[in-house]
Amino acid sequence: MTFGPFGVGRHDGKAVMVAGAVAGDNLEVEIVSERRDYAVAKIREIIRASADRRVAPCPYLPRCGGCDWQHIDYGAQVRFKGEVVARELSHALGIEIDPIGLVEPAPAEFGYRSRIRLRVGAKGGGLGFYEAGSNTIVEIDSCMVAEAGVRMPLHLARSLGKRVEEIEVVRHGAREVQVAHLKKPPTEEDLRRARNVLEADTEIAGIVLRAGTQRATVGDASITIELEPGLSIEVDADLFSQVNRAQNRKLVGSVMEMAAIHESSPVLDLYCGAGNFSIPASRRGARVTGVDADAGAIAAASRNAARLKFRDAQFVAMKASATADFLHRARYRPEVIILDPPRTGAVDLMEPIIKLRAPAVIYVSCDVTTLARDLRLLAGAGYKVNRVRGFDFFPNTHHVEIAVHALLT
Repeated sequence: MTFGPFGVGRHDGKAVMVAGAVAGDNLEVEIVSERRDYAVAKIREIIRASADRRVAPCPYLPRCGGCDWQHIDYGAQVRFKGEVVARELSHALGIEIDPIGLVEPAPAEFGYRSRIRLRVGAKGGGLGFYEAGSNTIVEIDSCMVAEAGVRMPLHLARSLGKRVEEIEVVRHGAREVQVAHLKKPPTEEDLRRARNVLEADTEIAGIVLRAGTQRATVGDASITIELEPGLSIEVDADLFSQVNRAQNRKLVGSVMEMAAIHESSPVLDLYCGAGNFSIPASRRGARVTGVDADAGAIAAASRNAARLKFRDAQFVAMKASATADFLHRARYRPEVIILDPPRTGAVDLMEPIIKLRAPAVIYVSCDVTTLARDLRLLAGAGYKVNRVRGFDFFPNTHHVEIAVHALLT
């Protein structure tokens, strides 16, 4: 298996990538495109199914492109993810990583997403996800991976009409916030229509109208996220937060264990968001500097630190690479650097991080390829991988969240 919708076989020594395949399948396939080093194929017939193959329970598959591994038994999904993470990192770093038990399975493979983001169809305000490999929208009535209680925001979609492209539904217990992503900045008429939706539906606590960085809010758009027992943050629903709250609590606990923070430890948290790791580190007495380019996320992190009376936490709205460079020139020396970059990774940040010479770096990633690339740079500067842990945040998809603890030797 690969991290993607493909299984990989070989024919005449050449890799053949087959969408919808499962390791262990015996297949007749048809080549649809060919490159020098590999070919892409589609399944014509399953001659003998893998023991790990199942019939996907979602009625919208295989058209819907959301759950590209739902045709794989869940236990096998977790095993395959561990194998791919171990293979990619072992190859990149020249070390042996045991795949067994590497990825922590989710408590539930369905009903885990606290937020879903739906495309709005051109006709009639229907909602859904893109069809696999296309821009065609597969309209749905419900989503099996969404938390119980997450509803289709049809009223808001139809009220805003052609001005809205996507709507996120964010759930926290009985509270629901809807976030409409508009084609143009919100107008007074958009706000009036949003108020009408809010007044007509008592389950909606608030609505956010967004177009890029411009936003307007109707009602109460805040949600509460528990990061670990007894510690929660309050954030606006349109800010980034992990969709799998149960797995995020496990991730936070693992990162804090790796960090081994003691009183007054200087901790640098890059791509800190609203404080997913900064706030728990502050709770342990660390002197935290959190950095993120999203000014809204930094404002939320600062508010939470003040509310919780974490006086040694400071947050800066700045690009991470610029901040790391500045801190190096200021002779700042963190004991621990935590970074959780977007899927594209943090290749431009590796040199500034290396210059800071922190004894420990904890890199959290949702993309094993960019993670391996960046860790290779750290390894070349004297860092050695001490521990790797994976968490299945996204059951029934190929995605996985990975935390790597690297020590300066």
